Amino acid sequence: MSDWKRTTREVPFESLSSEMVTAVKAHIERYNLGSILSDALMCVQTDSEKAKKGLFGKAESVSQGVVVTPRWLVWVVVSAGTPIVLSAQLSNVTIQDYAQTPFMKMIPDSGIQVNGMFTDSSESASAFIGLEENVAGRKFTETVTKAAQDAKK
Repeated sequence: MSDWKRTTREVPFESLSSEMVTAVKAHIERYNLGSILSDALMCVQTDSEKAKKGLFGKAESVSQGVVVTPRWLVWVVVSAGTPIVLSAQLSNVTIQDYAQTPFMKMIPDSGIQVNGMFTDSSESASAFIGLEENVAGRKFTETVTKAAQDAKK
């Protein structure tokens, strides 16, 4: 059982918080990615809360917005008020359901694992994107997995 309580819902990109939308647009402009979101297949927002643990533990909350297109995966993570945006061409990464990874046995959770070359890195990287085990989370996992497979054809 995960330490995180996640709520994932499918939303239009423009319905993400203005902070997320602005951060994603700045990232796209910074890396000259063009109109990569014009053909979005799906966008989800996941709000996660980590339960307070122990006497001095504090509750944490994280929000993520994730967009998949036929060629790109773009996600923004907002924690402690600071947005961080990452992106990757689907042809340069592998997408795996987190439940199928070896990490699942050590740290139970739900979402996807992204491995490969990200836009802002010259070396291979890895990222976890948390998703709720619900209709929207499963649909997103299926959509991004299929898009990544199709992008490699």
